[in-house]
Amino acid sequence: MSILDIGFIARTRRNHALEHATIHVLSQRHPGISLVGRSTPFGYYIYGEVTTDQVAAGANEALRRLKAGERRLAIHPGCGTNLVTSGMLAGGGAFVAMGGRSKKWSWDRLPVVLSVTMIALVLAQPLGPIVQERITTLPDVGELGITGVQDVSRGGIKAHRISTQS
Repeated sequence: MSILDIGFIARTRRNHALEHATIHVLSQRHPGISLVGRSTPFGYYIYGEVTTDQVAAGANEALRRLKAGERRLAIHPGCGTNLVTSGMLAGGGAFVAMGGRSKKWSWDRLPVVLSVTMIALVLAQPLGPIVQERITTLPDVGELGITGVQDVSRGGIKAHRISTQS
């Protein structure tokens, strides 16, 4: 058993997959809409200008499609995992190119640092979705079910909480 299979982590990964799938479905139904999501072990949030009925219908379709085997719905190009992957590779590459902790910084290293950082950012493009697929989402949602969709908008920010249970 891996750490990714621990209860609350696996639940968060399933909800993350359903969050992405819901955003895909809503984006297909409402082209040009801007949506953001955030997952927890107990469900997920969708932020954007959509109604509760639209979110509920999108979430239910997303869940049905994931259960039918549409695993690619769990991967989203706007996921924060892609940003974290890029940042870690670029930062790590820059650290190594600067000589780590053992060497003093000098400006003549700047071209190497910039080159390594750019290479890392290029490599991160295909790696982010792979990290999503293998670590941060779990498209096999099993017995996951939606237990509620609630408008939780505050301060002019339109938001919905989608509660789930496994």
